Amino acid sequence: MAAQKNWRVRLVEAIRVDAASRPETQAILSVDEMYARRVIELAMRIAEALIAVGAAANEVVLSATRVAAALGIRPVHVDITFNSIAVSYQGGESDPPFTAIRVVRAPVPDHAKLQQLQALVVDIEAGLALPEARVRFHAIRRMPFRYRPTVIVLAQGLLAVGVCLLYGASWVTTLIAFLAACGAALTQRWMARMHVPFFFSQAAGALVVTAFAAATNALRTQGVAPFDEASIAVIVAAGIVLMLAGMSVVGAAQDAIDGFALTAGGRILDLALLTLGVVVGIVGGVALAQRLGVGFTLSTEPPALGPGTMQVAGVVLIAVTVAVWNGATSRTILVSAVLGAIAWGGFSAAAAGGFGVPIASAAGALIASFVGTLVAHRLHVPSIAVTTAAIVPMVPGSVVYRGLLGIVEAEDDPIGLILGFADLMQAGAVGLALASGASLGLVLGAPVRDTLQSVVRRRGRIR
Repeated sequence: MAAQKNWRVRLVEAIRVDAASRPETQAILSVDEMYARRVIELAMRIAEALIAVGAAANEVVLSATRVAAALGIRPVHVDITFNSIAVSYQGGESDPPFTAIRVVRAPVPDHAKLQQLQALVVDIEAGLALPEARVRFHAIRRMPFRYRPTVIVLAQGLLAVGVCLLYGASWVTTLIAFLAACGAALTQRWMARMHVPFFFSQAAGALVVTAFAAATNALRTQGVAPFDEASIAVIVAAGIVLMLAGMSVVGAAQDAIDGFALTAGGRILDLALLTLGVVVGIVGGVALAQRLGVGFTLSTEPPALGPGTMQVAGVVLIAVTVAVWNGATSRTILVSAVLGAIAWGGFSAAAAGGFGVPIASAAGALIASFVGTLVAHRLHVPSIAVTTAAIVPMVPGSVVYRGLLGIVEAEDDPIGLILGFADLMQAGAVGLALASGASLGLVLGAPVRDTLQSVVRRRGRIR
């Protein structure tokens, strides 16, 4: 009889949860209100700074909660939208809730500052006291951008040189692309000082690139040496890659995958608007060039890639310049260069295997992101920094150029319009593939990285 009863009890326990087995509710310790406010303020300011330098929303939330918990304030609720952050805390049922809200400015990538902020969060968890943490944070917040404006402009120009190397362009094309990129960068900097919205800065930068291409085309049609060897398609494609390189596609896709729909929606809308600015500048410039009689009477066939060594050199140069543009440290720049070559190798292998450009792009971004996640923590560099720099060489600048050129030259031809929009749709597919592959690499690499770290710790304790 007792055995039958025990059998019934075990069967019920296997089906139902016994309320008595639940752990008892622990009392929440009373915390001084002023201390709690100072901790919440620090956590919120760190979160705000992380958003401002381009961190993903999930990383921002985790960092804020980790800081608050390490300093004895738990639980806290962190809510992030595209342009604001709110942190809430209630010490006990009888205590009034406390909520702080801050407006976040538009993100400007600064990966050196991002690296310092991540190190600060780790040190706070390791036992750094609140007063010292506040002093260190204010020192990080006042850090100037790592490189001077002249270096950034030259880096943007060298990015265009990297694109020209990728396509095996001549020295004339490379020089014109460099000058066009520097001109676009200087135009955008001047408009930023005038507080012009970035949409118009994108359009103006694209218009400058198109003006250089139109002038080169005019000299080429007149038979002026050495401009007769210049490739207009590569010049415009290099300018488009320059315009699109500063966009945080990886962060937007990662926010969407992590479930931060509002923040992801805001970032994606911002990306779409800035891309539209490039489209307006290119289309307007090409149409104006045609009115002036120097239009681009070119084939919409994709430009051929250069020799393998030139491709690798171009990819490495693009990754390095993007890392410098984003204010990365020397270690981050070196890792970005290596990952850029790895990403291009994955892309080339997938393309040689018969896969389409979107799938090949996703494969390259996935490999770079996965490897970057494994080595970033070990080398103390931000994973999103090296991943962003590594995937820029695969940005579909030439595809965007062909689509825009096809639309402009089609005029009233419906077939030409359809083909032009098809190229733009392919460019959009490649962009989504890059973002998805990079985000998936981060998701897959994180548990592998944590497992490897735990194995290393166990071996260290055994020794």
